Amino acid sequence: MKAVRALSRRSVRERTGRFLVEGPQSVREVVRYHPTAVLDLYLTAEAAGRHDDIVAHAHAAGLRPQLVSDDVLAAMCDTPSPQGLAAVCRLLTAALDDVLASAPALLVLLTNVRDPGNAGTVVRGADAAGADAVLVSEASVDVFGPKVVRSTAGSLFHLPVVTGLGIEQTIARLRGAGLRVLAADGAGPALLPEVDLGRPHVWVLGNEAWGLDPQVLELCDEVVRVPIYGKAESLNLAMAATVCLYTSAAAQRG
Repeated sequence: MKAVRALSRRSVRERTGRFLVEGPQSVREVVRYHPTAVLDLYLTAEAAGRHDDIVAHAHAAGLRPQLVSDDVLAAMCDTPSPQGLAAVCRLLTAALDDVLASAPALLVLLTNVRDPGNAGTVVRGADAAGADAVLVSEASVDVFGPKVVRSTAGSLFHLPVVTGLGIEQTIARLRGAGLRVLAADGAGPALLPEVDLGRPHVWVLGNEAWGLDPQVLELCDEVVRVPIYGKAESLNLAMAATVCLYTSAAAQRG
């Protein structure tokens, strides 16, 4: 129990190469899409009866679910209400080389994003909008932390998420691969509805409090803002990212 619970700490995840997945939605998706990453699958008797589809997928993938009590599962997990399911998994690795080799049309790059809920929601929004991958700078939150994993609602297992990137080198490589680099910034001179989004591009999003550093803005091809038609002062990071991604998806599928 202690070894599993310790995976809530980044240092332990990095040392062991493992992370924890909690709750039926996330466990379902990792079992369906990355079963070879699952090392241990824990569930209560009640959850086994309620989520027989997950159990069936696990058995089909050669996994052996372990029955535990509610108290044991709660002691393992970061959340007090894991809803009867948890899995210990190998850290998922994705490489920028592989993403670029697939000729991506839509990417999102996070730099200095520190809030777990925002990071996870951006991954979920990117998945829903059909983005090809999410790229995360080395200065951002660990996407394998429990709060980020939960907030992706399983989308972490649907598309490549490349982590530990240097922002300047990454932007140079993206541009070299033929992608336009668009900064999403509330003070941007270009309005989102007026930007040409038909060509392959990447959205760069920055810190929740101060946005993108000036030197990062200078590296981008265009700085774009989401128009505010009502009285709201601004949109938060995850909301702005979702609007930008869906606008891009509509333009590329139009």
